[in-house]
Amino acid sequence: MRRRAFIALVTGTVAAKSVVVRAQQTSRVARVGFLGPTSASSVARRLDGLRSGLAELGWVEGRGLVIEYRWADGRYERLPELAGELVRTKVDVLVVQSTPGILAAKQATSTIPIVMASATDAVATGLVESLARPGGNVTGLTFFGPELYVKRVELLKQAVPRLARAAMVFNPQNTSFRVWLQEVDEAARAMKVELTRVELRTPDELDNTFDGLVRRRVQAFAITDDALFNANPGRIADQAMKRRLLSAGNREYAEAGGMIGYGHDAVALYRRAAYFVDKILKGVRPADLPVERPTKFELIVNLKSAGVARISIPPAVIGRADEMIR
Repeated sequence: MRRRAFIALVTGTVAAKSVVVRAQQTSRVARVGFLGPTSASSVARRLDGLRSGLAELGWVEGRGLVIEYRWADGRYERLPELAGELVRTKVDVLVVQSTPGILAAKQATSTIPIVMASATDAVATGLVESLARPGGNVTGLTFFGPELYVKRVELLKQAVPRLARAAMVFNPQNTSFRVWLQEVDEAARAMKVELTRVELRTPDELDNTFDGLVRRRVQAFAITDDALFNANPGRIADQAMKRRLLSAGNREYAEAGGMIGYGHDAVALYRRAAYFVDKILKGVRPADLPVERPTKFELIVNLKSAGVARISIPPAVIGRADEMIR
């Protein structure tokens, strides 16, 4: 065989193989598992954020991307079982909501990458070694609980300067609360506010829980960013208005009828989670992807709900609001 013909044959063979490899990569179906402590409807907007973020990066559900969903429907004890199911389906990466879900996923696998869509104090709760060097198979997004919840108590105090008794409502099934409760208690004392800790495990306990607040003469309360509360913001807001209690939660809480919303944009966090999924699907190790924290926090004041409850929000608080609901 002449030299030129041989070179052409080899070159053509290599090129053909490259085309096959590229075709195989293009046709590869990525499999993502999503583990949620509540239900699909309760985080619909957040999931839309995740999907849109993935689509912007070229991963479209149903076209080269399959997402396997598992929902605990508020039964946190089911999370280990559901995490195990997703691991057995051999997904390429797990996207998980809330600290209890991430802990369950971490116990189910040490090899499949896990992306935190949202978690409280990932370092303090042992989900990662550090933000810059997460180590292991977990990375994603976290927020600092004490910083957030102290600010909500502070906003309650600014809204009612004579506030003496307030409550922090949390779900004891979410173990991340142990990290920040004492710090929030100390901050409340510095504000001369007696902060009562109130446990709420299921929506069925709402009436009894808020009747208890009235009996204790609590004037206002703040809720945590637990998945169970995020799934029922309207029901909690209704309880507050019914008893004319000032309340604070996240943006979704204010939009559902709560009087004060303060926190990060959860939809934006889920959209950002797509970045981590994309990197991992392209071969980057979770240990090499630094954990991120939201840097922008928003204050939303729901004047409509405050009016219904006959609660006057001071101009000083209204003036600082990023958004008002009238």
